[in-house]
Parts: sequence; structure tokens; C-alpha cells
Amino acid sequence: MKGNHSNDAGGDKAITDSRFFTAMLEDATALCQRRNRPVFTDFLTEVEQTAAESLMKRLHANYLLWGGFEDAERRMLGVFPPYDEPDGELFPMDGITAAFRTADSVEHRSVLGTLMAQGIERGCVGDILIESGRCVFFCRNTVTRALLADVTKIGGVGVRLSQGYAEPLPAAHGFKEISLTVASARLDCVTAALAGVGRGRAEELITAGEVMINSVVCKKVSQNVSEGDRLTVRGTGKFIIDDLGNVTRKGRLILSARKYV
Repeated sequence: MKGNHSNDAGGDKAITDSRFFTAMLEDATALCQRRNRPVFTDFLTEVEQTAAESLMKRLHANYLLWGGFEDAERRMLGVFPPYDEPDGELFPMDGITAAFRTADSVEHRSVLGTLMAQGIERGCVGDILIESGRCVFFCRNTVTRALLADVTKIGGVGVRLSQGYAEPLPAAHGFKEISLTVASARLDCVTAALAGVGRGRAEELITAGEVMINSVVCKKVSQNVSEGDRLTVRGTGKFIIDDLGNVTRKGRLILSARKYV
């Protein structure tokens, strides 16, 4: 069971060719202009969203990134006619609730595995939010009916699926508070501290493209990290830089951050 990709900019994909990704978005923009109606991609990763937003701005396109709720990580790109107001309500997605016993436990990977086992492509699935007794996930509306009819278990746990969800949504993330000292706000210093490695290893990770600031790969070891930045170190995790300004008596910066868990 796959998503119906008519009136969108392409199917599920692991974008490895930036030229293909750019061409796909340019086609979506042209199709929107030709048909004078919105065109939507599948759910995009944060890296893809950053690339898409950059291209949309260059094309002066009228667009919106939306994942079903304000802080969604995986979001669709909607390209709208020039004089239309972009509206999240128009996106071809549904929120689905999977209810289960509070004594049972459901994991993110189990939910995703169950959906993939139904033949759904990854690009048809948005964020998956889990709390005690309830999971809410977002998907393309073309697969909703089949999921409601076919899915009765997730990872061996009996579930009851229903369309829609009750507010408030389960928390998207948990965080671990981190406080460290660094020699400076340079990317190599901050990466070394957060990843628990030496400066030399941090430089290797950065130059190899393993470190991203706000979903954009940064290979410049001397790049300064700022408060509010989201730093991703492949193989280590993702962090939000909360504070990087206070100085110790020895002249080192106090780094306060949160790690996604």
C-alpha cells in the first residue's frame, strides 16, 4: 500500500542527488503556477526542509512547511499560487491516534516498522509522538483508510486506531540538560565538548561533513556557534545551544545545552 502521489512533487525518497531534489522542487513550483492550485511534496527531513526553503526563497515562491503541528520535525512542503494564503488545513495529511493499554509499551521504531510493513513509503509518514497509552502519528491522507482497517497491533501490542487526535499532543521530545566549559564558541571546541572527543577528532568529524548547524552541514572548524543553534553530530546526537556567554575565572565559556533523548 503506497501513497498516491498525483498532484505532488514526487514519491518517497532518500535524497542523495541534490540535482534531483532541486529539479523536483522546481517542477512542483512550475506545476503550481500552471494549474493555479497548491502542490505538495511528501514529508521532508530537516535537512531537506532547509534545502527546500533556500530554493523556495530563490524562486520567490509562495510556500509553507507544515507537519501537522507547530514543532513538527518532518514536514511537507506546500507550494501555493502567488495570491493564496498558505494554509496548513489544505495539506494532504491526517493525524492518527493509536490507543493501547497503559501497562503496555510502544516504541517509535515499532510504530515505524509496522507502517513500513504495510507497504507505506517513508515519505508518507511524518512525526510519531508517544506517551503512556497513546501514540499520535501523521501520515498522507491517501493511506489513512487502509491503516485504520488493517493495523491492530504495533510491536505485538494491541492497538485501536482512530482518525484525529486530542490536544495536547504527546511531547515530541525529551531533553537531557548539559553544562560544560569550552575554550571558545568555535565549532570544533563545542563539538568536542558535546561529543566527548578531542579537538582533533572533532575537526575530523566537521571536515567529513558529520556536523550540522541548524540542519546545514558546516565544514568550517572555526565557525562560531550561537545561542539558539541546533547542533547535530552524526553518531552522537542533536543538541540545542541554550547559553554560551558566561565566563569562568579561567576565561573559559560556560556552555549550557540540551540533548534530544
